[in-house]
Amino acid sequence: MATLEKIIDSSKISEHAHGHAQNRFAVIPLHARLAALENFTGRGVTMAFLDSGFYPHPDLIEPRNRVAAFKDMAGEGASFEPDQSPQSWQWHGTQTSVVAAGNGRLSDGLYRGLAPDARLVLVKASERGRITEETIARGIEWVVENRERYDIRVLNISLGGDEDIPCSQSIVDLAAEGAVRAGIVVVAAAGNSGDAERHTPVPPANSPSVITVGGYDDRNQLSDGPFDLYHSNFGATADQIVKPELIAPAIWVAAPILPGTTLYSAAEALSRLASAPDYELPRLARDLDLPEEFSLPRGGADEIRAALESLLRRHKIVATHYQHVDGTSFAAPVVSSLVAQMIEANPELSPDAVKNILVSTADRLGGAPAVRQGYGAINARRAVEMARRERHGFTHENFSPPRVCLGKLIFAYHDDAATAVALAGDFNDWESSRTPFSRDAMGIWRLEMEPPPRGRYRYKLVVDGGRWVDDPSNGLKEPDEFGGFNSLVNIG
Repeated sequence: MATLEKIIDSSKISEHAHGHAQNRFAVIPLHARLAALENFTGRGVTMAFLDSGFYPHPDLIEPRNRVAAFKDMAGEGASFEPDQSPQSWQWHGTQTSVVAAGNGRLSDGLYRGLAPDARLVLVKASERGRITEETIARGIEWVVENRERYDIRVLNISLGGDEDIPCSQSIVDLAAEGAVRAGIVVVAAAGNSGDAERHTPVPPANSPSVITVGGYDDRNQLSDGPFDLYHSNFGATADQIVKPELIAPAIWVAAPILPGTTLYSAAEALSRLASAPDYELPRLARDLDLPEEFSLPRGGADEIRAALESLLRRHKIVATHYQHVDGTSFAAPVVSSLVAQMIEANPELSPDAVKNILVSTADRLGGAPAVRQGYGAINARRAVEMARRERHGFTHENFSPPRVCLGKLIFAYHDDAATAVALAGDFNDWESSRTPFSRDAMGIWRLEMEPPPRGRYRYKLVVDGGRWVDDPSNGLKEPDEFGGFNSLVNIG
């Protein structure tokens, strides 16, 4: 009888003697799900991941090791060597990094991320799985300190702090804001407590400059909808910044099973059985000594096949070495990998420009509350195409919220397709004809006006005379009466 230990011994990660085929419970690969441009792969871009831990998965290190650095912020002496024994706290970071930047080595390229050629910097933020805000903040600061050394352009954070407090009081938020100012695009998972009483994002997902990602469910179908919203955290933060900005696939996402674990070896054995003809099933099932949770009946082929498929479904196994996962932890790295594609297409993009392009190209889901989806579902192809064409100046002032400077209240808006832009709001009795923008030499729409008296003002931008939009550069918002948002500005 072939024991599970023999299965483990005979399935060295780099020396497979079995197929990598998906099974009938397979999920849609990300490139197909997002209609992404496949000629952009994150080449020349370094992405950092701050997570609980990481395992040297073949999708990251074969045929060439793309991990430029590994840092253990907890000081446990953790390593990133292939011969290490896998630990439970390594699975989350392994999965988030592979979702974004895995090359699909163990799926014959099928379940690869959008950035399979990106370089990686992996930062472990847990002490045997325990994560503190201090460690998260120090991890972000380490990434900033080593930004130039590794040319880090993107930081993915699929974990969070304790509670939503003002940004100025959070060491995690302050570190995240510092990272953005240093030129790093920071992407954070919104969290999965959207159905709870306390459902606003926590640091760093509540940070104004961070791109906060919620989730949607496309039901594992290739179609334009209808999509369902995932139970992501949402709402106005302690600083009255509405989050998330974007939503991305948060369910039916293929991710690797952690090598060297019981599930990894059992999934391999079950996948072999699933591809076997019926006449061989009884004999093959008898020859396997699987743990009780994966045990198969000793009956005929039909009974074994039914039990086998039940196990594959229960353990979410979609291919020999992959399972499907859910959570905004995996929606965030999808966006991070799209950002890597955008920066590959246009290395001059600043964090502000990246965020502006993502929200400007997103598609809001019809019938879903705007407060739960922000600007909507990412549009991968449109975002990269706009990034390629972007030729404006990339300063923070081009993509910043309204501000008072030298006695003027200044607005800026970026839309190359617009022929006219105007301001409508409490400033001017919502009559847009009174307050037009002008386009400057760089192609940015700008408006300078006398600041109104002290107070809180609502406004929208009116594009081409008929399209009323909330300001994509301003996170301060409140629901309007039409299922969208009014933008807000406070005059002190």
